[in-house]
Amino acid sequence: MPSAAERTRTLVQSTCSAALLVPGLNAPGSDQLMPLTRNVGPDGDLFLELPADSQAVRAATHAEDGELTAVLEITDVAPVSVPHRIRGRAWVSGRLTTVPGMSGPGRMTLRLETGEAYVDDLWGAEEVEPDEFRDAAPDPLVGHEAELLQHLHAAHGEQLDTLCGLLGERAARRCAAHRPSVVPLALDRYGLRVRFREDGGCFDARFEFPEPVRDIGELRHAMHTLFEAAAH
Repeated sequence: MPSAAERTRTLVQSTCSAALLVPGLNAPGSDQLMPLTRNVGPDGDLFLELPADSQAVRAATHAEDGELTAVLEITDVAPVSVPHRIRGRAWVSGRLTTVPGMSGPGRMTLRLETGEAYVDDLWGAEEVEPDEFRDAAPDPLVGHEAELLQHLHAAHGEQLDTLCGLLGERAARRCAAHRPSVVPLALDRYGLRVRFREDGGCFDARFEFPEPVRDIGELRHAMHTLFEAAAH
């Protein structure tokens, strides 16, 4: 399974929505504290680009000796419609300072020096040490996951339905009796997670790939192997 540090880096470097939380700051519009871009530097610090006139930029500009603290909160929402659609959240906290000269007109880059990180997602809730966050790499599928899940949901419904056959005899009988709908929920280099929806509720199942995939080509092969196993 992906480590907590890898999952946190993946969320930070994904397209999930994020908000910068600065104690004592009440922005009149929520977009004031939503970074326009976010990147992770080689030391594990976050570089967040915001409008130059945002309250966060003004607060960081006038803070004394870099004593302004902040938290970046990332919310991960499934890209397909499922019950309980929020898949997880991550938080990265630390000192916030300005980095002049890195952005174009009307924008300013802020550095969030990573002090603490925490993730609470489909795998569970875990703390992440700053050095673990620094050394982790985002999942190689992060830039494609939303599109891939939407494609699976729209074009491969019949193949997804066959995954019931891989859950074991008891679960297969339950699927045959209730005929749940199967929705792809999450995808990473290690496997595919789906949500089975039935009248009485829903449950998740995780299908591991034989080997972690490194790119889309290897993913296609892994998915083909998975569906072939389910068909038999």
